[in-house]
Amino acid sequence: MISRLRKLGQYLLSIMSVLGRAGELWWQAVWRRPRLSNAPLLMRQIYQLGVLSVVIIALSGFSIGAVLALQGYNQLVKYGAESALGLGVALVLVMEIGPVVSGLLFAGRAGSAVTAEIGLMKATEQLSSMEMIGVDPLQRIIAPRIWAGFISMPILSLMFCVVGIWGASLVGVNWLGVYEGAFWSAMQEGVDFETHVLKGIVKSVVFGLVVTWVAVFQGYDAEPTSEGIAAATTRTVVYSSVAVLVLDFFLTLVMFNF
Repeated sequence: MISRLRKLGQYLLSIMSVLGRAGELWWQAVWRRPRLSNAPLLMRQIYQLGVLSVVIIALSGFSIGAVLALQGYNQLVKYGAESALGLGVALVLVMEIGPVVSGLLFAGRAGSAVTAEIGLMKATEQLSSMEMIGVDPLQRIIAPRIWAGFISMPILSLMFCVVGIWGASLVGVNWLGVYEGAFWSAMQEGVDFETHVLKGIVKSVVFGLVVTWVAVFQGYDAEPTSEGIAAATTRTVVYSSVAVLVLDFFLTLVMFNF
C-alpha cells in the first residue's frame, strides 16, 4: 500500500513538474514579443505554420462543407425546409467544425513540424550554441513560433469556414437545386458576427495558442536523440488533439451559458 502511494505521489509530482516547466516556458516566451529587428523571423514562421497549411485547410474545408450540405439536404428535404440549408451549414462551420477541425489539422501539420525542428536544434546543440554566444533561444526560436500560431490559426479557421460554405453552396445550389436566394438570405439573416462568428474566432485563438505551446515545449523538453524527438513529435499531436477537443467542450459550455 505504501509503495503504491509512493508511486502515485511520484507520478503526480512528475506531472506537476512538467506543467511547471511548460508554464514557465510559455510565460517567458510570450513576454519576449518579437522586436522590429526580429520581424523577419516572425514572418518566416507565419509562412511555415500558416501559409504552408493553407492547402490542407482548403481541401478539408471544401470536403466537409460539401458533405454537410449533402447530409443536411437529405434530412431537411423530408420536412420541406431545404431553404435553411445555408444557415445550418454556416452555423455548424463557424461555431464548431471550423475551429475544431482547423485546430486538429494545425496540430498534425504545423505542431509536429515545430516539435521536430526544435528537437533537432536541441539534439545538434544549436540552442546551447545560441546561449554561449549571448543569443536568447526563447527570443529567437520559441517566441516567434508561439506568436505565429496565435496569428495564423484564426486566419486558417476563417479560411476553412469560407471554403466550406463555398463547397456547401456548390453542392446545395448547383447540384441539389436549392434556391440560391433562400440559401444565402437565410445565412445572412441568421448568422450574427458577435453571437456566432466571434465565438468561433475566440476558439481558434485559444486552439492556436495551446497547440503551439504544446509543440514548442515538447521540442524544447525532448531528449536529444532520434527516439526522443520521435516520441516528442507523437506526444505533440496526441496532446494537442486532446487539448483541442477538451477545450472545445469547456469553451462551448461557457459561451452558451453566459
